[in-house]
This record gives sequence, C-alpha cells and structure tokens, in this order.
Amino acid sequence: MRALLVTSVGVTCAAALTLPLATPAASAPAPHSASALPPSTSPASPGAGPPSAQAEATTREALAPDTPDTPETAESTPRKAESAAEPAGSTQSLPLAPLDAPSDRVAGAAAAQGLPQRDARPFSLVGVVWDDAEAELHGTVQVRTRATGTTRWSDWQDVETHNAEHAADLGSAEREGRTVRGATAPLWVGDSDGVEVRVRPEARDSQDRAATPVPLPEGMRLELVDPGEGPGEGPGEDPGEASAPEPARGAPAGRAAVVPAGFADTPPTAAALPEVLTAEIAAASAVNAELAELGATVIPALTQAETLESVELAPGAKPYIGPRPGIVTRKGWGADEKLREKNFAYTKTVKAAFVHHSATGNNYTCKQAPSVLRSIYRYHVKSSGWRDFGYNFAVDKCGNIYEGRAGGVTKAVLGAHTLGFNTNTMGIAVLGSYASTNPPAAAVTAVSKLTAWKLGLFGRNPKGKITLVSGGSNKYKAGVKVKMNVISGHRDGFATECPGARLYKKLGKARTSSAKLQGR
Repeated sequence: MRALLVTSVGVTCAAALTLPLATPAASAPAPHSASALPPSTSPASPGAGPPSAQAEATTREALAPDTPDTPETAESTPRKAESAAEPAGSTQSLPLAPLDAPSDRVAGAAAAQGLPQRDARPFSLVGVVWDDAEAELHGTVQVRTRATGTTRWSDWQDVETHNAEHAADLGSAEREGRTVRGATAPLWVGDSDGVEVRVRPEARDSQDRAATPVPLPEGMRLELVDPGEGPGEGPGEDPGEASAPEPARGAPAGRAAVVPAGFADTPPTAAALPEVLTAEIAAASAVNAELAELGATVIPALTQAETLESVELAPGAKPYIGPRPGIVTRKGWGADEKLREKNFAYTKTVKAAFVHHSATGNNYTCKQAPSVLRSIYRYHVKSSGWRDFGYNFAVDKCGNIYEGRAGGVTKAVLGAHTLGFNTNTMGIAVLGSYASTNPPAAAVTAVSKLTAWKLGLFGRNPKGKITLVSGGSNKYKAGVKVKMNVISGHRDGFATECPGARLYKKLGKARTSSAKLQGR
C-alpha cells in the first residue's frame, strides 16, 4: 500500500536489536544528484523491538551500577566497555505501582500509579511507556527530579501524554513488525539522580455518576535515560550556556577517517592521525558522501549559487532551491549507530514538511542540544520500539540544524513523526515546548532555511498546497485525500496540540521566508 523502499550500505553491521534482520538486498547507493530518487530494492524484514526488561530485574538492578550486563538487565545497567566512537548511554526501566492502598481508594475510581521518591543512577530525560501501543493514557503524568549530587528537588513537572500522535503509520513494517509501545513525550530534566512520579487517571464524568472509570494502560514503566557522552564531552562536564556549535568542514584538521574496506577511495596519508569509524557510523555517513567527507561532523553550508551547481536540474526546470544550510550530522551529535535498525527506509518523494515541537521542555542550553537528541533517540528506539530517531531533522533554540533519522539528508527518508502522514513527507522537530512560550527567532529562521533547501530539491513551493493521502489518524481515516500546506504543523494531520500554539502561529512567516530563499 505504501511505497516503502529499503536499502542498506554494504558493510557488515552488528545487529542492533534482539531478533535477526534479513540480509539487505542492496549495497550502498552510489552518490547521485540530490534531486534523484533512491534506488528501489525489496523491503527488508523488520527487526524485533528492543528487549523487554523483566520488571523485577530492572527494579533490582536500577541501583547496582557495578552489576555485569546480562540479557535480562543490559538496558538497566551501564555498558562496561565502549569505544570512543560509540558513546555510552543507558536506560533504567522502572515498573510503576499503585500509589494508594486499596482501602484509601474512592469506590469505582481507577488507581493512580507511580513511584515514591527514590535514588537512581544519573539520568537526564524521563518518560513513561506502556505495553500496548494502541492504548491511550487518559490522565496526567508528573515527575519531580533531584539534581545530581545535591538535595534539591524540582517542582512537579508535567509530561505531555503524547497519545499515539508521533509514530510510524499503521500497517507499516516499522509499526507491525516490531515491539512498539505506547509512550508519553520525553521530558528533559538535566543531570539528575533522584526521581518521583505520579500518573493520575482522568476523573469520570461528573454528570454521569455511573460512568465507567478510565483505566490507565497496563504495564506502565518509568524510563530514565542517560544520553552518555557526546563528541568532546567528558564525564560530569557541565556545558553551560553556549551559542551555536562552531561549524566544521569535514573531518577535523590533521585527522583522516579510517573506514572499512569498500568505503575509502584512497588510504590515509602517513602524516594523518587516523580516526577509526565503526561500520555502523561509516554506513550512516556514507549516504551523505556527496555532501561532506566520510565521518564529517557537519555538512557545510553553501551559497545559493554553490547549491545550484551541486544538483542536477531537469532540462528547463526553474532553480527554486534555497541555499544549503549547515547541518550537524548524526556523528556530530553523537548518535550511537548500533541502536537503530541497520537498514534505511525511503519513500518516493518529499511533498511536504511537518513542523513539530519535541515537547521536552525549554530548560536546555544549545551546547546540551546534542545530549537532548541522544536522549530522544534512545527513548524512541529502546523505550518506544521505533527503528530509529523519529524525526528527519531537528532544530535547537539557537537555530542549529541536525540530521535526524539516518538515510541521507537529501533523500526521501521515511520517518515516524506524523501518524498517518509519514509517507512522502519529512518531519522537523524544534527542540522545546511552545504551547505558551514563543519559539526563538533563530529557530524559526532555521526552519525556513531547511525547508527552502530540502523542499526545493523536490520541486516544492513552500507557500503552496499539496494533496496527501492519509494512512489513518484520529483526524483523517485511511485513504482520505487531504489538501494541506506544503509546510504544515503536526496538528494539521492529527488532532494534537503539537507543535504548540506559539510555534504554529509562526509557520506563516516560515513559509514566506522559505519561498523567498528559494527565489520565488
């Protein structure tokens, strides 16, 4: 039903998930024009979801950092050995329990669940997941955290319940072939080592005393995510306030990437200090090989003239393509490429861009943005059961643009950002929560720059309209044709508050600026 094309770079990658994946049918796509479509291959068999940690084991091991990893506790204990190219990181998964004794509960009411104040290994992001991805959490989720090494507890913070609105489409391989879970939005809380959580169900209808109480989903667990160390970070480092990361063109000066055979055109020079890339990192980088050196942390910005020279336009086509913005690669923000499913999934084209907010809160610095991304990535894959980071791109409050889901920034990579409308679209997440807070001008400008370039590669007018076919959502049934703006908000395809009222109001400005950058 959907045009799902899957390809894999031809290197041997360690399986990131518990069940084996099918051997990919194709090798790495050769460098091609940014406007060209990815090669068609047979869909690869989807991998299994992340291993389900046993409830008793995860609770028992949550406070035992020195316990060796076992199949039952690997996700609740830190890794003992990591290469410098593979950042550490961990997820503590703690089952929730009823907060009230049976004698204290109101007759007929669903019991609140949670955890009392407790110590934990250091973490920076929290979320709640449950067993059935189709079940919705009708209630409120609140957490308190304690800053690492202190006795200071935060106020209660709300976690967006995020009911099924960001996910792979129903019927897709990513949705049906994996152990996908229901999940709240993740919340960035900063470096913490203590937590308390409460989940309260919605009250029954006050006008109907006989109404059935709304039960909470089964199998709820609190996920505490440690993003691990990223490029240039050390243990316990406090990045502090910072502006945009310093862009770099390709690999650092004096360093050359050492990659598996088949990727390197020429061996590194004797004078170069080699940087070893794992097969997984090399694969994620190779799909951007026509834009930057293998192993580059940043894809450099180009002027509009340079951008037009870098693509092949069809005869007579008007060059409505904005200048390419600088983009921090997955290697640049420290993605652990062993987490994701190794194959890349594509659709036919990019017809529209959906803008989101990550709902992770605004209490992060721009130097911490890579840590936020690594946390969301781990939460999407290990906690929610997705194949990779859900969004195609991310933008931080300083206007830095980041590569999201792997597969190549110029290509039509299938994401898991807008339930019902992931096919032939791309998703852009602005890091933060913008229901009542205005998005920074730099972030809105970055959305304009990114869409002017990426939509331009596929011949789209940012101020135009496009017809999309719904894959099924709570707003449009499967098969319904919907006319939307080429730059739309998440709420245009799904009944949700995302991308927040304040960011949604800025999309008109983004469309105008994006079209202007294209020369329209």
